[in-house]
Amino acid sequence: MAQLKDKVSSAIVAVSDIERARTFYSETLGLDLEEDGMGGVLVYRTGSTHLLVYPSDFAGTNKANAVVFDCGGDIEAIVSDLRTKGVSFEHYPDMEGVDFKDGIHSAGGFKMVWFKDPDGNILHLNSA
Repeated sequence: MAQLKDKVSSAIVAVSDIERARTFYSETLGLDLEEDGMGGVLVYRTGSTHLLVYPSDFAGTNKANAVVFDCGGDIEAIVSDLRTKGVSFEHYPDMEGVDFKDGIHSAGGFKMVWFKDPDGNILHLNSA
C-alpha cells in the first residue's frame, strides 16, 4: 500500500516579489535554480529535495521556521559566506543554555542559525 511516509517532500516559501526572491535565493544563498516558469514558481534543488518559491499576498506572515537546512560541519563556513553577502543573523537571547557567537547559537555540539529572506520568512541552519 502506498504511504505518505515513503514520499519525497519539499519546502515551499511565499514571497511578495519573485524577482527580488530570485536574486536572494540564487545569488545570496547560492541555490541552483532547477525550474522557472510554472506560474512564477521558482524551483531550487537543495541536496536531495527541492525548495519552491512562489508569489503570494501572504508572504512573510509565517512567524516560525519556513525552511531548515542541515549543514553539518559546514555551518561556520556557510555562515561566513552568507555574512559576506550581507545576510544578518537573528539572535534569540532567551534560549536557556545556548551560547551565541558570530551569528551562531550553540548548545553542546549542536549549532543553530536563523536569518530572514527579504519577505521576513525565517530560514534555519543547523549542524545536525
